[in-house]
Amino acid sequence: MSIQNLIESKVKEGFFNLYQIEIPTVEFQATRKEFEGDITVVVFPLLRYKKGNPVQIGEDLGNYIVENVTEITRFNVVKGFLNLVVSDTFYNEFFNTIYSNALYGFVSPKADEKAIMVEYSSPNTNKPLHLGHVRNNLLGYAVSEILKASGKKVYKTQIINDRGVHICKSMLAWQKYGNGETPESTGLKGDKLVGNYYVKFEQEFQNEYSIWLKSDKGEKKYLQYKENSELERISLWNKIGENYQNNKEDFFSDCKIRKEFRKNYKDAYFNNYSNLGNEVKLMLQEWEGENKEVVSLWKTMNSWVYSGFEVTYKNMGVNFDTLYYESDTYLLGKDVVAQGLEKGVFYKKDDGSVWCDLTADGLDEKIVLRSDGTAVYMTQDIGTAIQRVKDYSDVGGMVYTVGNEQDYHFQVLFLILKKLGFDWAKQLHHLSYGMVDLPSGKMKSREGTVVDADDLMVEMTNTAKEISEELGKLDGYSVAEKEDLYQKIGLGALKYFVLKVDPKKRILFDPKSSVDFQGNTGPFIQYTYARIQSIIRKAEFDYSNPVSIALHEKEKELLKQLELFPETIQQAAANYSPAIIANYTYDLVKEFNSFYQNVSILGEEDPDKKTFRVQLAKKVADTIKLAFSLLGIEVPERM
Repeated sequence: MSIQNLIESKVKEGFFNLYQIEIPTVEFQATRKEFEGDITVVVFPLLRYKKGNPVQIGEDLGNYIVENVTEITRFNVVKGFLNLVVSDTFYNEFFNTIYSNALYGFVSPKADEKAIMVEYSSPNTNKPLHLGHVRNNLLGYAVSEILKASGKKVYKTQIINDRGVHICKSMLAWQKYGNGETPESTGLKGDKLVGNYYVKFEQEFQNEYSIWLKSDKGEKKYLQYKENSELERISLWNKIGENYQNNKEDFFSDCKIRKEFRKNYKDAYFNNYSNLGNEVKLMLQEWEGENKEVVSLWKTMNSWVYSGFEVTYKNMGVNFDTLYYESDTYLLGKDVVAQGLEKGVFYKKDDGSVWCDLTADGLDEKIVLRSDGTAVYMTQDIGTAIQRVKDYSDVGGMVYTVGNEQDYHFQVLFLILKKLGFDWAKQLHHLSYGMVDLPSGKMKSREGTVVDADDLMVEMTNTAKEISEELGKLDGYSVAEKEDLYQKIGLGALKYFVLKVDPKKRILFDPKSSVDFQGNTGPFIQYTYARIQSIIRKAEFDYSNPVSIALHEKEKELLKQLELFPETIQQAAANYSPAIIANYTYDLVKEFNSFYQNVSILGEEDPDKKTFRVQLAKKVADTIKLAFSLLGIEVPERM
């Protein structure tokens, strides 16, 4: 039991014994530097249960705790804050308990506990992974590792979007303009080669579209579409326009139909008039009809992409336990719709389409089956979730790592699965995250302006190399050792920069500032770890035996930070937030550096103190390494 949990139980016990009142919670905070104490009980919230002078209540509780908790030696009360002093004996015993525990803070899963399946990455096979995928992968992997460390059994999975119009665009462009190019003949990774043809299709389509707009027929159709859109806007205005009597211009400027007119017309052109559009749709129909040539081309180009993805995942340091493919799952869920109709979860409209009415739950009506009997993405996601539980019977919950533009989709998905009566649907979580921006602006896949994940990782390694060489601390390193170090620093900087931010927040990523050896950065923490390894290498004496000493203030502060690690893992798991682990590690490193600057380690003359301080430094390094392993970050032994 941690000292905080022990004190909490005794405060509740004392409150009842002193005042015959039960209290549900106790609020703690770190003791302010100007007062004596190691942990502070905030008395003010207790006044809602017992009226009175907060100083007197603090005195009463302080006396009770000192009398009943041997680990608390004394106390003081400042206004409504009860500051408690924890004995050196407690911290010595605590440290000797954890010192030899190589997985301190980690909890083994219980045999009978349900597993959690975490989905992340889930790319399309028409382009390489980009910066947005980097955040997705790093988040999904880190949350998986944190959940495992908290005592959960975890399956890592992804669903690969390997079919559809966007995939056929790359296939058609390669077929028309590729001249038989392959990854081998071009020297390109397969995913990059296929991605180039996705961009090529868009270029050719844009050219076709521009020519069409300038033609007599195209201009006529464009004006007709624009007129119809205008009528739609006017109709919408007539319905709700009274609320905008003084803001008509604002209304029209914000009107979704007007704002998206050009995009909508471009889509209409693709679907109705475009030669390239017709060829792509025909190719998709042939794929669905299992045309041998089309399926063969699809398999070939997808295999190129998978080989490319494998290299990227390996370099990024992420992995998966199981894979799902949209080509296998896109028909799933249709049988569930029939069952849902019988249960009254869904209803059928006159045109034969099937819907789920969620208006009573504050949402809208959602289509799950079109009038022609074809499924929508929601149907597929329902079926895939059910299939996963069939495949892995011990799964009792799922985490979907998907950007925040899909928040509403997952609200609807989870609600429908609950209505269908699945118990595990109560344990579904959308790990929603904000987009990643660059100083150069927004990325667009079809225009080829995305930041390629492979290129980004190379850039981070090169940036680490430049800065490391400027610092000039790599004497005696071989070329291979330097390259390994640059990669660890560069990828560590990238991962830490992305993961230290709360997932819900948007990120403006600056590669240069992330590779800084000062401040809240990955390299700063890695450097502290390497510094400790240097201390350990120089400690040429036996420091393996446990000792007990009178603690220096800085030693005590460091021990308090170490004591928080198990609780931090549980908190990060409960919140699906690697940022909690990242920022804990930064706080631990800051505390160590303060200790290092104020207390002599190897220069200490007292043998027990020297032994303890080397042990303490080593445990801090071990904890840094464990914490960073949860984030997928490696730590170098030397820097």
